[in-house]
Amino acid sequence: MKRSAKQIQLGIINGPNLNLLGKRQPELYGEESFDSFFSTLKQKFPALGLHYFQSNHEGAIIDQIQRWSDALDGMILNAAAYTHTSIAIADALAALPVPVVEVHITDISQREPFRRHSYLTPHCETTIMGKGLEGYALAIHFLLRRNV
Repeated sequence: MKRSAKQIQLGIINGPNLNLLGKRQPELYGEESFDSFFSTLKQKFPALGLHYFQSNHEGAIIDQIQRWSDALDGMILNAAAYTHTSIAIADALAALPVPVVEVHITDISQREPFRRHSYLTPHCETTIMGKGLEGYALAIHFLLRRNV
């Protein structure tokens, strides 16, 4: 991916089962697919270079974080269930030279006890949760206010 001198480049990484948005538990996660929402984000932020990656595999997520580490100005990460289990993803974030915003569609502090701890939070600039898909747009606004 080529980095433009004028255009801010941001990447969004989604973890396991987020490829099922719109189908999986719509009462929790809504009825819109992320691909559809990502198109909306690109229209809402036309001046940005927005990039998207989703994987159900921890190593693939780590590989993408590392690939993007020098190519982007910031990242947004919803590691889904890996939020609560992956020290490896936390270690990858700790090595990043760019800011990361942690996003959760639901409010994980109000979910099952095992979902309330995040290994990623200490390595992120902020966490946005419980705002549905709009949390990704809020994360973009946060990064832009931070002057990425």
